[in-house]
Amino acid sequence: MAKFEEIGTASIPGQGTQLRLLQRNDEFSIRIAGAPGDLMNTRLHGSEDALADLACERIADRPGARVLVGGLGMGFTLAAALAALGEDAEVVVAELVPGVVEWNRGPLGAAAGYPLDDPRTRVALGDVGELLRGEPGGFDAIMLDVDNGPEGLTRRENDWLYSPQGLSAAQEALRPDGVLAVWSAGQDPAFTERLRRVGLLVEEVTVRAHRPGKGAKHRIWLAS
Repeated sequence: MAKFEEIGTASIPGQGTQLRLLQRNDEFSIRIAGAPGDLMNTRLHGSEDALADLACERIADRPGARVLVGGLGMGFTLAAALAALGEDAEVVVAELVPGVVEWNRGPLGAAAGYPLDDPRTRVALGDVGELLRGEPGGFDAIMLDVDNGPEGLTRRENDWLYSPQGLSAAQEALRPDGVLAVWSAGQDPAFTERLRRVGLLVEEVTVRAHRPGKGAKHRIWLAS
């Protein structure tokens, strides 16, 4: 079997850490420099698809639906959101690392069907937390796939997103009857309770990393 070859690196702003983009035939992997294992892999994106599917099915019939994807990653959540929404929708994708956007416009883009080229997509470079604070009542759905979930952070500043303050900001950024969807690599009962304490109704869904029904079990919270 062919080996992965590094085809790009990108610095995480304010952290001094680099992401690595690797390719093996038509498979891509994003890894954190110096850390073992994949952060993301194009073979395993079933739960990223499900994050968008579960959130968007609740608001897809709204005219002019506007949604936020927190974290571009490999583009699969963005692509699934675009597939679920109408032609008059807008999908804002917030990505902290400029290099990740460049990869999705270049060699990585084909894996998810080049969703950045869709005219309904708007890229917001920077911290998704700042975007939440700056757009009260701005979104019908918010999908957060940042790091590995509430307890799997690779960037300390992201802890705010999962704090009561961050969850309250997300709640205020939702339009009436909007939905907040949060992806995680595993269960987190404390986070479920945190969502409830800020006044959100919570549903937890277990999804698989690889469809259909294969791979690790990941968790998605749907809060409204």
